[in-house]
Amino acid sequence: MIGAAGSSMITIEKLCASLEGFGLKHASKRLADLLNQLEGGVFTPRQFLLAMLEAESKGRNEKRRHRNYAGAHFPPNVKGLEEFDPAELESGITTGQIKQLAELGWLDTFSNLVFAGPPGLGKTMIALGLGVRAIDEGYIVCFEKMDSLVRTLDKADVERSAGFRLKNINKANLLIIDEVGYTPISRNQANKFYLLISDIYERSSIIVTTNKEVPDWVEVMGDPVLTTAILDRILHHSRCFSFKGESYRLKYPDVFS
Repeated sequence: MIGAAGSSMITIEKLCASLEGFGLKHASKRLADLLNQLEGGVFTPRQFLLAMLEAESKGRNEKRRHRNYAGAHFPPNVKGLEEFDPAELESGITTGQIKQLAELGWLDTFSNLVFAGPPGLGKTMIALGLGVRAIDEGYIVCFEKMDSLVRTLDKADVERSAGFRLKNINKANLLIIDEVGYTPISRNQANKFYLLISDIYERSSIIVTTNKEVPDWVEVMGDPVLTTAILDRILHHSRCFSFKGESYRLKYPDVFS
């Protein structure tokens, strides 16, 4: 048993080293402050222990969030959902629907979201906002523009970085595919895209933003049979939102200049 004199010889440095030896690096950083509060009577021993565990948990979660955010490959300057104003649209999505989507219940049922409509109406902004919210809640997210995703699929077998990215996409809880329909793809690319969608079907969620209405996707994919197979998997367990209105870029040119 260690007495008062013995305990006073146990330095903060030694305690921190022991904590780090067990992998408790975040708790180690808070140890000195929390010990001072314990010795000052602010904490009971049980409260001190809980505070140490919470410090470690919070630190790990924040580190995981930073790692997942970097791995998502979001574009720069992502805006939060609270900055989107549905009143700017003629129709398509309401404030209540955005709040409901932000609860992320659809992610737990592997459901998909499709945001369709002309450019400049905020489809990507909402998709990214939901992606950030998902990362904050501990989900793994990948963001890809359609042309970038197709290039990754083309190179995955021969280029290490593309293969690594495809593995991450397959492990993600949420895949955001932006700008489907802006550029036609070949039949071979459509087939690879179909295989990806089939691989993650009913084990991950997908958000698609597109300037094409669903019946017009065959113009992009080129093959009616493949297009039907792709849509069958994306639209099963999905909610579709058709945006209508004037482009934000045209309405507020000074903001986007």
